[in-house]
Amino acid sequence: MQIILASASPRRRQILGEILSDFLVIPAHGEERADLTLPPAQIVCALAKAKAAEIAMEHADALVIGSDTIVYFDGKVLGKPKSEEDAFHTLKSLSGREHSVFTGLCLIKGEKEITEAVESRVLFHELSDEFISSYVKSGSPMDKAGSYGIQDGGLVKSYFGSYTNIIGLPKEKLQELLRKFL
Repeated sequence: MQIILASASPRRRQILGEILSDFLVIPAHGEERADLTLPPAQIVCALAKAKAAEIAMEHADALVIGSDTIVYFDGKVLGKPKSEEDAFHTLKSLSGREHSVFTGLCLIKGEKEITEAVESRVLFHELSDEFISSYVKSGSPMDKAGSYGIQDGGLVKSYFGSYTNIIGLPKEKLQELLRKFL
């Protein structure tokens, strides 16, 4: 059976590669839009489903995996930063505080579809303005929800839940869902 990851994320590709040796990457191109007034788990599920459904329409015989990740802090969704200044302000607001990372997973094969969300909690170190500025200038935050990657180091004091969820693809949950199809 052909398996397709409907994401351009190199981090998702790497994590899926730890589970499966043979899969295709065909990124969804539809606009990522969701009702941000919904609870965060519903937001990521809707976005993941839209990605998986877009690719599944063109590849009906394949198992398609869609995924989307958001950072949720103080009742707001923190997406990818729009600018370096936006990244700086986001990281400054997360400094020394706890937030949630939600990832939605949607697996579609033919008429069968499973969509679930995973939440992890993350506590940041107290970050100096100098540290934040240096991190932002590195360019790393610019393609990441919440303006950071846990794998980058120096930001996260502790976390509860799936480490790979915080990166963008909850490996344990994905393995569980894949068993329902394979």
